[in-house]
Amino acid sequence: MLPRCAVGVCHVLMLVLCVSAAEDFDWTKNHHGSFYYGTFPAGFSWGAGGSAYQTEGAWDKDGKGLSIWDVFSHRKGKIQQNDTGDFSCEGYYKVKDDISLMKELRLNHYRFSISWPRLLPTGIKSDHVNEKGIQYYDHLINHLLENKITPIVTLYHWDLPQVLQEKYGGWQNISMVNYFNEFANLCFERFGDRVKYWITFNNPWSVAVEGYETGEHAPGLRLRGTGAYRAAHHIIKAHAKVWHTYDTQWRGKQKGLVGISLSGEWGEPVDISNQKDIEAAERYVQFHLGWFATPIFHGDYPQVMKDFIGRKSVQQGLGTSRLPTFSPQEKSYIKGTCDFLGIGHFTTRYITQKNNPSGRSSSNYFSDRDLAELVDPRWPDPGSEWLYAVPWGFRRLLNFVKTQYGNPMIYVTANGVSEKMLCTELCDEWRIVYYKDYINEMLKAIKDGVNVKGYTAWSLLDKFEWDEGFSERFGLYYVDFRNKNKPRYPKASVQFYKRIISFNGFPNQREVENWRRKAVETCSSSNQLLAADPLTSHMEMVTEIVVPTVCTLSILLSAIFLMFLLRRRN
Repeated sequence: MLPRCAVGVCHVLMLVLCVSAAEDFDWTKNHHGSFYYGTFPAGFSWGAGGSAYQTEGAWDKDGKGLSIWDVFSHRKGKIQQNDTGDFSCEGYYKVKDDISLMKELRLNHYRFSISWPRLLPTGIKSDHVNEKGIQYYDHLINHLLENKITPIVTLYHWDLPQVLQEKYGGWQNISMVNYFNEFANLCFERFGDRVKYWITFNNPWSVAVEGYETGEHAPGLRLRGTGAYRAAHHIIKAHAKVWHTYDTQWRGKQKGLVGISLSGEWGEPVDISNQKDIEAAERYVQFHLGWFATPIFHGDYPQVMKDFIGRKSVQQGLGTSRLPTFSPQEKSYIKGTCDFLGIGHFTTRYITQKNNPSGRSSSNYFSDRDLAELVDPRWPDPGSEWLYAVPWGFRRLLNFVKTQYGNPMIYVTANGVSEKMLCTELCDEWRIVYYKDYINEMLKAIKDGVNVKGYTAWSLLDKFEWDEGFSERFGLYYVDFRNKNKPRYPKASVQFYKRIISFNGFPNQREVENWRRKAVETCSSSNQLLAADPLTSHMEMVTEIVVPTVCTLSILLSAIFLMFLLRRRN
């Protein structure tokens, strides 16, 4: 029999080995495999999503303040065709209509965001709380629950109050941590009795990189090499503070969960037998998903980010790294602030090693990674230049999260495919194929032991797609933006997704193929109806503009003629 101390040492060694194994993703195994027919676990949650600025419209109604996207989209040349989200889907006025679409789909949950400036017009609670904004979200949440649809609420989906950007520089300023916490606390106070799933931030990678590094997104700043890292640093701190606020003040009575939704595109080594390519692919994932997930789960930035950015900063002649650092207290405070992890995933890239210059003028987030991104020309490309259909990358990413972060509870918070089309097309067979294959890879990942609890199709409706305006469409439902009423039309993918939900998976090849065929058949009549819509819009214009104008002119002419007759009599 081993001495007690020896047994203790054995236990420690076994624990170390388990931890090591849990953090060691095998890059050399990529089994694509055939389609898997089977069902998801009982209680798996099916949903769809959208966000406030992309769908609500009513940008200046009922006391709402300006957001950075209101201001950015109004600048000429920032958005495709100078589109704005001023009206978008008019979702602010169509709550019941849209929830009826969700019921038709048989959704278990709906993911939406709360507009910070709709509740706090200046972003600051002590200035003013807009009760009409509170009433709108009360109405939305209550109506969802009445229809047995669980609300999953995102607190920040990119629409920072413009006042906070102008006064403090937005996420470049540490003061955002307290202002965001104040806003989140208000949401917990007013809605937390009914909302049990909270997401602090949606895709903070885009907020940091596209908002403060490239300037493609609001607020449109180009602080190359520093802006993205500083913004991300403050976002991570803000997330942690909100989690702790909920944990200490609200969790006991509200019994909810607080997570974060991170974007994770998969990076696959060009050559899985080449160690340099494997390292480059891991850098790609760590600089994207790991940038936020690693501090939240392990307390600090990925080591590879610290090494690469630190070395390049030294080569630039800087005294400190451009990547900010967390104090020991901050690391402890941030670590473990995640009840569930939201994963937004759309596509994959092949990755290979590439040495980038490190001069002062050339250093930025992208060059810091020392890698090149490639695509396979055989990958399906529905038209959006960045989104290729690579289903197997989804399973790889989910397994990476499992091994790196201790198999957390995962909700897929966004997955879908867009198209760019000048003409109207409701028979979206490519979207059916995309959903079928990606959802199946998620099912395989669950079979691998990944702890996925729910899936959110992105998105319920066609909507404003940020710098792409209305030129890019993700919706299960087509929205006719030319028509002032913004009518919704189901695409073929609605019927297909509905069948997956109803069966909770895939029964057999014959049945799934039958779903596809029936879905495409149902969209043909809708296509014909929608083809006539330009005429309907034209008739509306005639009714609303031409007819009143003609009537007015007729009255004026009659009055002039009457005056002429009266003068002649006199």
